[in-house]
Amino acid sequence: MPDNDTSTVSSFEQLNLEKPILNAVTDAGYSVPTPIQGKVIPLVLAGQDVTGIAQTGTGKTAAFVLPLIQRLSKGRTRARMPRCIIIAPTRELASQVAENFAQYGKFKSLTLSLLIGGVSFKDQEQLLVRGVDVLIATPGRLIDQFERGKILLTGVEHLVLDEADRMLDMGFIPDIEKICKLLPPRRQTLLFSATMPPEIARLAKTFQNTPAQVEVARPTDTADTIKQRVVKISKNDIASRIRTIQTLFKSCDVTNAIVFCNRKKEVDMVAQSLSKSKINASAIHGDMHQSKRTETLQKFRDGQIKFLIASDVAARGLDIPEVSHVFNLAPPFNDDDYVHRIGRTGRAGRSGESYTIVGPEDDKSWTSIVNRVSGHIEEVSQSNLRGFDRSKEQIKPNRNTPDKKREENSKTAKLDESATGFGDYVPAFILRQ
Repeated sequence: MPDNDTSTVSSFEQLNLEKPILNAVTDAGYSVPTPIQGKVIPLVLAGQDVTGIAQTGTGKTAAFVLPLIQRLSKGRTRARMPRCIIIAPTRELASQVAENFAQYGKFKSLTLSLLIGGVSFKDQEQLLVRGVDVLIATPGRLIDQFERGKILLTGVEHLVLDEADRMLDMGFIPDIEKICKLLPPRRQTLLFSATMPPEIARLAKTFQNTPAQVEVARPTDTADTIKQRVVKISKNDIASRIRTIQTLFKSCDVTNAIVFCNRKKEVDMVAQSLSKSKINASAIHGDMHQSKRTETLQKFRDGQIKFLIASDVAARGLDIPEVSHVFNLAPPFNDDDYVHRIGRTGRAGRSGESYTIVGPEDDKSWTSIVNRVSGHIEEVSQSNLRGFDRSKEQIKPNRNTPDKKREENSKTAKLDESATGFGDYVPAFILRQ
């Protein structure tokens, strides 16, 4: 049953975390637990299975990392037998979980190994031979190394399935089921997902033992700090969409932005087209080598790249706190992906803007998105894009309105860009510079 308790925890000291972990949290500049952390941490410390339903940015990673550090500090490792396995759908998300273990476990002597594609396995194999407390992996890489006899799964005490709905979208559920069947039946299993489709609910029922269900936000919630806008075009071809994107770039005060595409081939096409137009843009998608993906992300974080062209898979869970704009080349196929996409901006109380380009063939998917998400979505006339000013509400031209009067109306329609504060939903590692 879902946990409907709305009480909040005002400090980490109330959660019975040990002093070394509290010191690491304090060093990270993080003082008040988010709602999911306040609910999940005591359950994990008590050894209970947990199903957590939470969006990116709610602090769910720390919700399982902190208590697992405490539980794992009371045992010892054995060769090739990890004690805790965390499975993530993408290399970037797996790397970020590893970073959080290193950050919050810095005063504990835990060992960690990261198994992801695109990087050499040699160094990780040496760690596994000696024995590690935590193994963080993508599903395919984990199965591959198990079948090669590099790791044994009989000593696993804790299993974490992170971003389970994304693993469903990527076709990883058969791999997850195979892994779960290889693990000892007596273990703690934690499952986190932004949504709970029937397939994920079945997975939880099959492989968890009477889990506590904690839900902290509806998957269709959109932040009030995001100004959502739509631009409707008359053609569906990608060239028209790219031209519209370029016009939007010129019309908006963009600090940096992520441009989302529905297909990997579109990612490369958009990035190449923008680069030819002397626009500072780079692509990131699943077919790129890990070293190139990591380099591209770092350049985007450092401001060397202004526009990141991405697929949903590549961008899920990215830790990039200050993104001023999100552009959708087309509405995503899945309603929930729209929420995750625009959630890359407007974080930690900052204001953000999102623009979605909608063609004639997108009407069905766009109507579905509009009916599900919260927040007003303003339609911007394509004919007025070049004169669009983000500091004013868009006012559609009226042939019967004199130019001077229209200008006066425009001046009085100011956007509210005031920050509302950082709030309780953003952990410190998301805010790091």
